[in-house]
Amino acid sequence: MMHTSHSSNTQPPPPTINTITTNSPSLPASIFQAAIEELKALLENDVRIKVAGIDLDGILRGKIMAKTKFLSVLESGFGFCSVIFGWDMHDKTYAEELSVSNAANGYRDIIAIPDLSTFRRIPWENDIPLFLLSFYDPKTRAPLAVCPRGVLKKVTDELASFGWEAMCGAEFEFYNFKETPDTLAEKRHTNPQALTSGMFGYSLLRPSLHQDYFYDIFDQCKNFDINIESFHTETGPGVYEAALTYDNATKMADMANLFKLSVKQLGLQRGIMPTFMAKPYADQPGCSGHLHFSIRDINTKANLFAASTASTSGPGSSIPLGQQLHSPTSDTEESTEATGASLDAALDRSDWETSVEGVQEMSQMMKYFIAGLLTALPSIMCILAPNINSYKRLVENYWAPVTISWGIESRVSAIRVIGPPQCEPKGTRLEMRVGGADINPHLAIAACLATGLYGIKKRLAMPVGPTTVETGGEGEGPIRGERLPKSLKESAMKMLEKGSIAREVLGDEFVEHYGATRMNEHRLWETAVTTWETKRYFELV
Repeated sequence: MMHTSHSSNTQPPPPTINTITTNSPSLPASIFQAAIEELKALLENDVRIKVAGIDLDGILRGKIMAKTKFLSVLESGFGFCSVIFGWDMHDKTYAEELSVSNAANGYRDIIAIPDLSTFRRIPWENDIPLFLLSFYDPKTRAPLAVCPRGVLKKVTDELASFGWEAMCGAEFEFYNFKETPDTLAEKRHTNPQALTSGMFGYSLLRPSLHQDYFYDIFDQCKNFDINIESFHTETGPGVYEAALTYDNATKMADMANLFKLSVKQLGLQRGIMPTFMAKPYADQPGCSGHLHFSIRDINTKANLFAASTASTSGPGSSIPLGQQLHSPTSDTEESTEATGASLDAALDRSDWETSVEGVQEMSQMMKYFIAGLLTALPSIMCILAPNINSYKRLVENYWAPVTISWGIESRVSAIRVIGPPQCEPKGTRLEMRVGGADINPHLAIAACLATGLYGIKKRLAMPVGPTTVETGGEGEGPIRGERLPKSLKESAMKMLEKGSIAREVLGDEFVEHYGATRMNEHRLWETAVTTWETKRYFELV
């Protein structure tokens, strides 16, 4: 589907909540108090509040609080067990002791602060109020380096410092089964019964079999402040796809995470289990989690990825591309990357710049952004493909990208560029097609934005031409880039490499912790005995 700080030696007071506008600076006390009074009025008839934070696997971890307790912690926050960053998705602590949460520090509390801008009510839970949490270090009061919402906020804050705002869209494919957690456990998680049979993409017939469930997802999500732009069946037994309405990066990440939770909860009420696993069937297409990106000027709202608007959007958008970028300071300064005028010259020499239809509709900023994302792609691969199963989806012949590649309207490339004439200039954007439905939306969006911004700041040249360009040799076909990592271990090791781009844009503390969690997942897989092995070897070896 398509979509139209660092800590100091002193301990400052607890951070105030950025609630009126996500990513706004700390609120003056008077405005904060006014917001609290307004919130009290909104919660007048409530006695309990649900709060939830997000762990590194994208799983919501939370609880219900008494309203009186909730209101008392809005400014200072409250203690939340750090073990949510010290164990895996099945609550088993990591074999390697990680810095944030470990036995040595007693799995101490971290500070959780509700983000009032995330307030919504859960329609299918008697309209109980829900607030998302962000996590902070209890000693420094700095944002916790491994908090997914904090990781994303760091990137969006940097974009805002240039006068830019990231806009995003998310699409999720998910299979549905006539199962419950109990029935699936009885089957040892094998041979689940598909909700519908056959291959019926964009079918108007199949949804009528479970019409209440199908329409409830759309309608209840809207009531839950999750806006679905389009919703349809995809190719495969019992598979649906939802595209969420384009919004700013923070809101999109929150919506994407809550969308997956919503679908699961609505399904459980009907004896249906949806799965966002990247590849539930060996012989069927996998479940994608495609992300769309563009950057706009905060003041003018002009899309800076569109060639026709980027050059006329005012001085606020041109300053970062000129004076504030990292470029050589003298003719003798060497760089391994194309920067400044050297990149412009390199681009001028590229045949595809003028010969490939659609490239002219891309602004220079968009080209830099894509170049950064492509250059860094192996380094952030374990965020876009975070699980063992993720790599079963990334194989040839299933429309899943397996190389560092991009193309105009290309659904076989890692990045698909979308622009005129397929849409108006204001709709110009890129689609990152590597990720599966199993992504942690906050981390995936943060990683893509951070590496795209890296490309802008470094003025990187495209590492490969568009896939629509022939290599020149007879029968050689389109240009193909480097093969992406084929396993979670390989991609985690890429991220953990000394000097990796991931380290530069996401920070050593995050990379060390997150990379270790992926290596832990690999070690669990490495020692597992699978049904494939028992079926193949049990009798005959």
